[in-house]
Amino acid sequence: MDIVDIIRAKRDGARLTDEQIRFFIDAYTRGGVADEQASALLMAIVWRSLDTAELTTWTAAMIESGKRLDLSGIDAPTVDKHSTGGVGDKVSLVLAPLIATQGAADPMLSGRGLGHTGGTLDKLEAIPGWRADLDRSELMTVLRNVGCVICAAGGELAPADRKLYALRDVTGTVESIPLIASSIMAKKIAEGTGALVLDVKVGSGAFLPDAASARELAETMVRLGAAHGVKTSALLTNMDTPLGWAAGNALEVREALDALSGTGPKDLVEVTIALAEEMLALTGIEHTRSGLEAALGDGTARRKFKDMIAAQGGDLTGPLRDAPEQFVIESPAPGYLRRLDARAVGIAAWRLGAGRARKEDPVSAAAGVLCLKKPGDEVTEGEPLLVLHADDARRFGPARAALEGAFDIGAEPPEPRPLVLARIGP
Repeated sequence: MDIVDIIRAKRDGARLTDEQIRFFIDAYTRGGVADEQASALLMAIVWRSLDTAELTTWTAAMIESGKRLDLSGIDAPTVDKHSTGGVGDKVSLVLAPLIATQGAADPMLSGRGLGHTGGTLDKLEAIPGWRADLDRSELMTVLRNVGCVICAAGGELAPADRKLYALRDVTGTVESIPLIASSIMAKKIAEGTGALVLDVKVGSGAFLPDAASARELAETMVRLGAAHGVKTSALLTNMDTPLGWAAGNALEVREALDALSGTGPKDLVEVTIALAEEMLALTGIEHTRSGLEAALGDGTARRKFKDMIAAQGGDLTGPLRDAPEQFVIESPAPGYLRRLDARAVGIAAWRLGAGRARKEDPVSAAAGVLCLKKPGDEVTEGEPLLVLHADDARRFGPARAALEGAFDIGAEPPEPRPLVLARIGP
Protein backbone atom coordinates (compact mmCIF):
# COMPACT_ATOMS: atom_id res chain seq x y z
CA MET A 1 0.00 0.00 0.00
CA ASP A 2 1.36 3.44 -0.96
CA ILE A 3 1.22 6.25 1.59
CA VAL A 4 1.29 8.86 -1.20
CA ASP A 5 -1.90 7.36 -2.66
CA ILE A 6 -3.53 7.62 0.77
CA ILE A 7 -2.51 11.28 1.09
CA ARG A 8 -3.84 12.06 -2.39
CA ALA A 9 -7.12 10.28 -1.69
CA LYS A 10 -7.86 12.30 1.43
CA ARG A 11 -6.56 15.50 -0.16
CA ASP A 12 -9.12 15.05 -2.93
CA GLY A 13 -11.96 14.33 -0.49
CA ALA A 14 -12.19 10.55 -0.86
CA ARG A 15 -13.20 8.29 1.99
CA LEU A 16 -10.24 6.26 3.27
CA THR A 17 -10.75 2.50 3.47
CA ASP A 18 -10.29 0.58 6.71
CA GLU A 19 -7.19 -1.03 5.19
CA GLN A 20 -5.65 2.33 4.31
CA ILE A 21 -6.26 3.71 7.79
CA ARG A 22 -4.87 0.67 9.57
CA PHE A 23 -1.85 0.63 7.26
CA PHE A 24 -1.05 4.28 7.99
CA ILE A 25 -1.44 4.06 11.77
CA ASP A 26 0.62 0.88 12.01
CA ALA A 27 3.34 2.02 9.61
CA TYR A 28 3.72 5.46 11.18
CA THR A 29 3.86 4.03 14.70
CA ARG A 30 6.63 1.64 13.63
CA GLY A 31 8.57 4.34 11.77
CA GLY A 32 7.65 3.17 8.26
CA VAL A 33 6.06 6.48 7.26
CA ALA A 34 8.05 9.71 7.35
CA ASP A 35 6.94 12.66 9.49
CA GLU A 36 6.46 14.86 6.42
CA GLN A 37 4.12 12.30 4.88
CA ALA A 38 2.15 11.91 8.09
CA SER A 39 1.97 15.72 8.35
CA ALA A 40 0.53 15.91 4.84
CA LEU A 41 -2.16 13.37 5.68
CA LEU A 42 -3.04 15.14 8.93
CA MET A 43 -3.40 18.45 7.09
CA ALA A 44 -5.62 16.78 4.51
CA ILE A 45 -7.79 15.48 7.38
CA VAL A 46 -7.96 18.98 8.89
CA TRP A 47 -9.37 20.22 5.56
CA ARG A 48 -11.43 17.19 4.49
CA SER A 49 -12.31 15.66 7.91
CA LEU A 50 -13.11 12.00 8.65
CA ASP A 51 -16.61 10.56 8.50
CA THR A 52 -18.03 8.41 11.30
CA ALA A 53 -16.85 5.11 9.83
CA GLU A 54 -13.35 6.45 9.10
CA LEU A 55 -13.06 7.91 12.59
CA THR A 56 -14.19 4.69 14.26
CA THR A 57 -11.52 2.73 12.39
CA TRP A 58 -8.88 5.43 12.97
CA THR A 59 -9.54 5.29 16.72
CA ALA A 60 -9.54 1.49 16.77
CA ALA A 61 -6.20 1.42 14.96
CA MET A 62 -4.68 3.79 17.50
CA ILE A 63 -5.95 1.60 20.35
CA GLU A 64 -4.53 -1.50 18.63
CA SER A 65 -1.11 0.17 18.29
CA GLY A 66 -0.52 -0.65 21.96
CA LYS A 67 -1.90 -2.69 24.84
CA ARG A 68 -5.20 -2.32 26.66
CA LEU A 69 -5.35 -2.16 30.42
CA ASP A 70 -7.14 -5.26 31.73
CA LEU A 71 -9.41 -4.29 34.62
CA SER A 72 -11.21 -7.62 34.84
CA GLY A 73 -9.52 -8.27 38.19
CA ILE A 74 -11.32 -5.31 39.76
CA ASP A 75 -14.53 -6.36 41.51
CA ALA A 76 -16.20 -2.94 41.46
CA PRO A 77 -17.75 -1.28 38.38
CA THR A 78 -15.10 0.84 36.64
CA VAL A 79 -15.76 4.39 35.46
CA ASP A 80 -13.62 7.40 34.63
CA LYS A 81 -13.90 11.09 33.76
CA HIS A 82 -11.97 13.11 31.19
CA SER A 83 -11.88 16.91 31.03
CA THR A 84 -10.97 18.80 27.89
CA GLY A 85 -9.04 21.23 30.10
CA GLY A 86 -9.66 24.52 31.81
CA VAL A 87 -8.36 27.02 34.34
CA GLY A 88 -8.54 26.08 38.00
CA ASP A 89 -9.99 22.70 37.06
CA LYS A 90 -8.97 20.52 39.98
CA VAL A 91 -12.16 18.41 39.74
CA SER A 92 -10.24 15.14 39.23
CA LEU A 93 -8.56 15.45 42.63
CA VAL A 94 -11.95 15.60 44.33
CA LEU A 95 -13.96 13.38 41.99
CA ALA A 96 -11.85 10.21 41.92
CA PRO A 97 -11.87 9.67 45.71
CA LEU A 98 -15.52 10.73 45.92
CA ILE A 99 -16.49 8.09 43.34
CA ALA A 100 -14.48 5.47 45.24
CA THR A 101 -16.52 6.15 48.41
CA GLN A 102 -19.65 5.13 46.48
CA GLY A 103 -18.42 1.67 45.50
CA ALA A 104 -17.05 2.36 42.02
CA ALA A 105 -13.41 2.10 40.93
CA ASP A 106 -11.80 4.95 38.99
CA PRO A 107 -8.57 4.29 37.06
CA MET A 108 -7.89 7.93 36.17
CA LEU A 109 -5.01 8.09 33.71
CA SER A 110 -4.15 11.76 33.41
CA GLY A 111 -1.81 14.17 31.70
CA ARG A 112 0.23 17.32 32.20
CA GLY A 113 -0.69 20.90 31.46
CA LEU A 114 0.27 22.75 28.30
CA GLY A 115 -0.25 26.47 27.73
CA HIS A 116 -2.94 28.14 29.81
CA THR A 117 -4.67 24.92 30.98
CA GLY A 118 -3.39 23.07 34.02
CA GLY A 119 -2.56 19.36 34.21
CA THR A 120 -3.74 16.97 36.91
CA LEU A 121 -0.33 15.32 37.24
CA ASP A 122 1.39 18.70 37.69
CA LYS A 123 -0.99 19.54 40.53
CA LEU A 124 -0.41 16.26 42.36
CA GLU A 125 3.35 16.45 41.90
CA ALA A 126 3.22 19.51 44.20
CA ILE A 127 2.75 16.91 46.98
CA PRO A 128 6.18 15.75 48.25
CA GLY A 129 7.01 12.20 47.20
CA TRP A 130 3.92 11.60 45.06
CA ARG A 131 4.59 9.43 42.00
CA ALA A 132 2.76 9.80 38.69
CA ASP A 133 4.57 6.95 36.93
CA LEU A 134 3.26 3.57 38.06
CA ASP A 135 3.74 0.26 36.31
CA ARG A 136 0.68 -1.89 35.64
CA SER A 137 1.10 -3.95 38.77
CA GLU A 138 1.36 -0.85 40.96
CA LEU A 139 -1.62 0.78 39.25
CA MET A 140 -3.79 -2.29 39.81
CA THR A 141 -2.70 -2.61 43.43
CA VAL A 142 -3.65 0.98 44.24
CA LEU A 143 -6.94 0.68 42.35
CA ARG A 144 -7.82 -2.59 44.07
CA ASN A 145 -6.87 -1.43 47.57
CA VAL A 146 -8.08 2.17 47.49
CA GLY A 147 -10.73 2.25 44.76
CA CYS A 148 -9.11 5.04 42.77
CA VAL A 149 -5.76 5.87 41.23
CA ILE A 150 -4.53 8.94 39.36
CA CYS A 151 -1.37 8.38 37.35
CA ALA A 152 0.33 8.81 33.99
CA ALA A 153 -0.93 6.70 31.10
CA GLY A 154 2.45 5.14 30.31
CA GLY A 155 3.94 4.30 26.95
CA GLU A 156 2.01 1.10 26.25
CA LEU A 157 -1.42 2.69 25.83
CA ALA A 158 -2.12 4.00 22.31
CA PRO A 159 1.50 4.80 21.35
CA ALA A 160 0.27 5.90 17.91
CA ASP A 161 -1.52 8.79 19.59
CA ARG A 162 1.64 9.91 21.37
CA LYS A 163 3.50 10.16 18.05
CA LEU A 164 0.63 11.78 16.20
CA TYR A 165 -0.09 14.27 18.99
CA ALA A 166 3.52 15.44 19.03
CA LEU A 167 3.44 15.86 15.25
CA ARG A 168 0.12 17.73 15.27
CA ASP A 169 1.48 20.09 17.91
CA VAL A 170 4.23 21.36 15.57
CA THR A 171 2.42 21.21 12.23
CA GLY A 172 -0.69 23.32 12.84
CA THR A 173 -3.00 20.30 12.74
CA VAL A 174 -4.37 20.33 16.29
CA GLU A 175 -7.65 22.06 15.40
CA SER A 176 -9.61 19.15 13.97
CA ILE A 177 -12.63 17.69 15.78
CA PRO A 178 -12.02 14.12 14.52
CA LEU A 179 -8.33 14.22 15.43
CA ILE A 180 -9.03 15.71 18.87
CA ALA A 181 -11.80 13.18 19.55
CA SER A 182 -9.76 10.17 18.46
CA SER A 183 -6.75 11.30 20.49
CA ILE A 184 -8.80 11.56 23.68
CA MET A 185 -10.92 8.46 23.15
CA ALA A 186 -8.14 6.12 22.02
CA LYS A 187 -6.37 6.57 25.35
CA LYS A 188 -9.56 6.39 27.39
CA ILE A 189 -10.87 3.27 25.64
CA ALA A 190 -7.46 1.60 25.96
CA GLU A 191 -7.68 2.33 29.67
CA GLY A 192 -10.23 -0.49 29.89
CA THR A 193 -12.88 1.28 31.94
CA GLY A 194 -16.50 0.19 31.56
CA ALA A 195 -17.95 3.71 31.50
CA LEU A 196 -16.71 7.22 30.80
CA VAL A 197 -18.03 10.72 31.43
CA LEU A 198 -16.57 13.61 29.44
CA ASP A 199 -16.37 17.09 30.93
CA VAL A 200 -16.26 19.28 27.83
CA LYS A 201 -15.43 22.86 28.77
CA VAL A 202 -17.07 25.83 27.03
CA GLY A 203 -15.98 29.46 27.31
CA SER A 204 -12.95 31.73 27.23
CA GLY A 205 -10.71 29.41 29.22
CA ALA A 206 -11.63 26.27 27.28
CA PHE A 207 -9.66 24.58 24.52
CA LEU A 208 -12.70 25.08 22.29
CA PRO A 209 -14.25 28.38 23.44
CA ASP A 210 -17.40 28.36 21.29
CA ALA A 211 -20.38 26.25 22.27
CA ALA A 212 -21.02 24.81 18.79
CA SER A 213 -17.51 23.34 18.47
CA ALA A 214 -17.56 22.03 22.03
CA ARG A 215 -20.91 20.33 21.44
CA GLU A 216 -19.66 18.79 18.18
CA LEU A 217 -16.59 17.42 19.99
CA ALA A 218 -18.74 16.02 22.80
CA GLU A 219 -21.15 14.34 20.40
CA THR A 220 -18.27 12.87 18.40
CA MET A 221 -16.60 11.42 21.49
CA VAL A 222 -19.85 9.98 22.84
CA ARG A 223 -20.41 8.21 19.49
CA LEU A 224 -16.85 6.86 19.54
CA GLY A 225 -17.27 5.51 23.04
CA ALA A 226 -20.50 3.73 22.12
CA ALA A 227 -18.91 2.31 18.95
CA HIS A 228 -16.16 0.75 21.06
CA GLY A 229 -18.41 -0.68 23.76
CA VAL A 230 -17.81 1.95 26.47
CA LYS A 231 -20.87 3.57 28.07
CA THR A 232 -20.16 7.25 27.43
CA SER A 233 -21.87 10.55 28.14
CA ALA A 234 -20.74 14.17 28.28
CA LEU A 235 -21.51 17.32 30.23
CA LEU A 236 -20.82 20.73 28.73
CA THR A 237 -19.61 22.94 31.58
CA ASN A 238 -18.90 26.66 31.82
CA MET A 239 -15.26 27.80 31.63
CA ASP A 240 -15.66 31.57 31.17
CA THR A 241 -14.45 32.07 34.75
CA PRO A 242 -11.79 30.02 36.59
CA LEU A 243 -13.25 27.09 38.50
CA GLY A 244 -12.84 27.65 42.22
CA TRP A 245 -10.49 30.28 43.61
CA ALA A 246 -7.06 28.93 42.67
CA ALA A 247 -5.12 28.40 39.43
CA GLY A 248 -1.75 26.82 40.13
CA ASN A 249 -0.46 23.50 41.35
CA ALA A 250 -0.05 23.57 45.16
CA LEU A 251 -2.75 26.24 45.36
CA GLU A 252 -5.21 23.88 43.67
CA VAL A 253 -4.23 20.91 45.85
CA ARG A 254 -5.06 22.98 48.94
CA GLU A 255 -8.40 23.92 47.45
CA ALA A 256 -9.14 20.29 46.54
CA LEU A 257 -8.45 19.29 50.14
CA ASP A 258 -10.93 21.93 51.27
CA ALA A 259 -13.54 20.52 48.88
CA LEU A 260 -12.82 17.00 50.16
CA SER A 261 -13.57 18.30 53.66
CA GLY A 262 -16.86 19.94 52.70
CA THR A 263 -15.55 23.52 52.70
CA GLY A 264 -14.62 23.94 49.04
CA PRO A 265 -15.82 26.61 46.62
CA LYS A 266 -19.45 26.19 45.58
CA ASP A 267 -18.72 26.10 41.84
CA LEU A 268 -16.06 23.39 42.22
CA VAL A 269 -18.36 21.28 44.39
CA GLU A 270 -21.31 21.74 42.02
CA VAL A 271 -19.39 20.58 38.94
CA THR A 272 -17.81 17.69 40.85
CA ILE A 273 -21.13 16.39 42.14
CA ALA A 274 -22.78 16.75 38.71
CA LEU A 275 -20.01 14.62 37.18
CA ALA A 276 -20.14 12.12 40.04
CA GLU A 277 -23.89 11.65 39.58
CA GLU A 278 -23.39 11.11 35.86
CA MET A 279 -20.60 8.57 36.44
CA LEU A 280 -22.56 6.60 39.00
CA ALA A 281 -25.65 6.61 36.77
CA LEU A 282 -23.63 5.00 33.96
CA THR A 283 -22.40 2.26 36.31
CA GLY A 284 -25.86 1.59 37.71
CA ILE A 285 -24.75 2.27 41.29
CA GLU A 286 -27.56 3.68 43.40
CA HIS A 287 -26.71 7.04 44.90
CA THR A 288 -28.16 10.30 46.13
CA ARG A 289 -26.89 13.85 45.92
CA SER A 290 -27.16 14.12 49.69
CA GLY A 291 -25.01 11.00 50.02
CA LEU A 292 -22.30 12.53 47.83
CA GLU A 293 -22.44 15.78 49.78
CA ALA A 294 -22.16 13.81 53.02
CA ALA A 295 -19.06 11.96 51.78
CA LEU A 296 -17.44 15.35 51.27
CA GLY A 297 -18.74 16.93 54.46
CA ASP A 298 -17.85 14.12 56.89
CA GLY A 299 -14.28 13.63 55.64
CA THR A 300 -14.86 10.20 54.05
CA ALA A 301 -13.71 11.40 50.62
CA ARG A 302 -10.72 13.24 52.11
CA ARG A 303 -9.55 10.05 53.83
CA LYS A 304 -9.87 8.17 50.53
CA PHE A 305 -7.78 10.87 48.82
CA LYS A 306 -5.11 10.60 51.52
CA ASP A 307 -5.04 6.81 51.12
CA MET A 308 -4.52 7.18 47.36
CA ILE A 309 -1.76 9.76 47.78
CA ALA A 310 0.03 7.63 50.39
CA ALA A 311 -0.22 4.53 48.18
CA GLN A 312 1.61 6.49 45.47
CA GLY A 313 4.37 7.67 47.80
CA GLY A 314 2.95 11.09 48.64
CA ASP A 315 3.24 12.80 52.02
CA LEU A 316 0.42 15.13 53.07
CA THR A 317 1.54 15.43 56.69
CA GLY A 318 3.57 18.58 56.05
CA PRO A 319 2.63 21.90 54.42
CA LEU A 320 2.74 22.34 50.67
CA ARG A 321 5.33 24.79 49.37
CA ASP A 322 4.41 28.48 49.38
CA ALA A 323 5.66 30.92 46.76
CA PRO A 324 8.27 33.32 48.21
CA GLU A 325 6.96 36.23 46.12
CA GLN A 326 3.40 37.59 46.00
CA PHE A 327 1.78 40.55 44.25
CA VAL A 328 -1.74 41.85 44.92
CA ILE A 329 -3.97 43.25 42.16
CA GLU A 330 -6.60 45.62 43.56
CA SER A 331 -10.00 46.72 42.33
CA PRO A 332 -9.73 50.03 40.44
CA ALA A 333 -13.25 51.12 41.44
CA PRO A 334 -16.18 50.24 43.68
CA GLY A 335 -19.06 48.14 42.39
CA TYR A 336 -19.54 44.52 41.37
CA LEU A 337 -17.09 42.21 39.65
CA ARG A 338 -18.93 41.52 36.41
CA ARG A 339 -16.34 39.42 34.56
CA LEU A 340 -13.13 37.54 35.31
CA ASP A 341 -11.66 36.04 32.15
CA ALA A 342 -10.55 32.44 32.63
CA ARG A 343 -8.06 32.40 29.75
CA ALA A 344 -6.31 35.54 31.01
CA VAL A 345 -5.99 34.05 34.51
CA GLY A 346 -4.65 30.81 32.99
CA ILE A 347 -2.07 32.67 30.91
CA ALA A 348 -1.03 34.68 33.96
CA ALA A 349 -0.56 31.47 35.99
CA TRP A 350 1.47 30.03 33.11
CA ARG A 351 3.70 33.12 32.99
CA LEU A 352 4.16 32.95 36.75
CA GLY A 353 5.64 29.46 36.31
CA ALA A 354 2.64 27.18 36.95
CA GLY A 355 2.42 26.06 33.30
CA ARG A 356 4.66 25.14 30.41
CA ALA A 357 5.08 26.12 26.78
CA ARG A 358 6.54 22.73 25.81
CA LYS A 359 5.90 19.30 27.29
CA GLU A 360 9.48 19.01 28.54
CA ASP A 361 9.45 22.34 30.42
CA PRO A 362 9.54 22.26 34.25
CA VAL A 363 6.75 23.84 36.29
CA SER A 364 6.70 25.53 39.68
CA ALA A 365 4.72 23.81 42.41
CA ALA A 366 4.03 27.09 44.23
CA ALA A 367 3.29 29.54 41.38
CA GLY A 368 -0.21 30.58 40.36
CA VAL A 369 -3.10 32.97 40.82
CA LEU A 370 -5.48 33.13 43.77
CA CYS A 371 -8.81 34.78 42.90
CA LEU A 372 -10.18 36.54 45.97
CA LYS A 373 -13.37 37.63 44.20
CA LYS A 374 -15.62 36.00 41.61
CA PRO A 375 -18.21 37.54 39.24
CA GLY A 376 -21.18 38.78 41.22
CA ASP A 377 -19.14 39.75 44.28
CA GLU A 378 -19.29 43.35 45.51
CA VAL A 379 -15.94 45.13 45.80
CA THR A 380 -14.64 48.42 47.11
CA GLU A 381 -11.99 50.58 45.45
CA GLY A 382 -8.54 49.30 46.37
CA GLU A 383 -9.85 45.95 47.61
CA PRO A 384 -7.65 42.97 46.64
CA LEU A 385 -9.02 40.97 43.67
CA LEU A 386 -6.17 38.65 42.75
CA VAL A 387 -2.95 37.51 44.39
CA LEU A 388 -0.11 36.46 42.09
CA HIS A 389 2.29 33.80 43.43
CA ALA A 390 5.76 33.26 41.95
CA ASP A 391 9.22 31.97 42.78
CA ASP A 392 10.76 34.98 41.03
CA ALA A 393 9.34 38.53 41.25
CA ARG A 394 10.47 39.21 37.67
CA ARG A 395 7.57 37.06 36.50
CA PHE A 396 5.00 39.54 37.83
CA GLY A 397 5.36 41.95 34.90
CA PRO A 398 4.40 39.45 32.15
CA ALA A 399 1.63 38.01 34.34
CA ARG A 400 0.14 41.46 35.02
CA ALA A 401 0.25 42.18 31.28
CA ALA A 402 -1.81 39.04 30.67
CA LEU A 403 -4.42 40.30 33.12
CA GLU A 404 -4.91 43.71 31.49
CA GLY A 405 -8.58 43.91 30.55
CA ALA A 406 -9.27 40.55 32.21
CA PHE A 407 -11.94 41.85 34.58
CA ASP A 408 -14.76 44.41 34.61
CA ILE A 409 -16.21 46.34 37.54
CA GLY A 410 -19.75 47.68 37.14
CA ALA A 411 -22.64 49.20 39.06
CA GLU A 412 -24.79 46.04 38.81
CA PRO A 413 -23.93 42.37 39.30
CA PRO A 414 -23.95 40.17 36.18
CA GLU A 415 -26.72 37.72 35.37
CA PRO A 416 -25.65 34.33 36.79
CA ARG A 417 -24.85 31.61 34.25
CA PRO A 418 -25.36 27.91 34.93
CA LEU A 419 -22.23 25.83 35.41
CA VAL A 420 -23.62 22.73 33.68
CA LEU A 421 -24.82 23.85 30.26
CA ALA A 422 -25.97 20.61 28.66
CA ARG A 423 -25.83 16.82 28.79
CA ILE A 424 -25.03 14.66 25.77
CA GLY A 425 -25.40 10.93 25.73
CA PRO A 426 -27.75 7.98 25.99
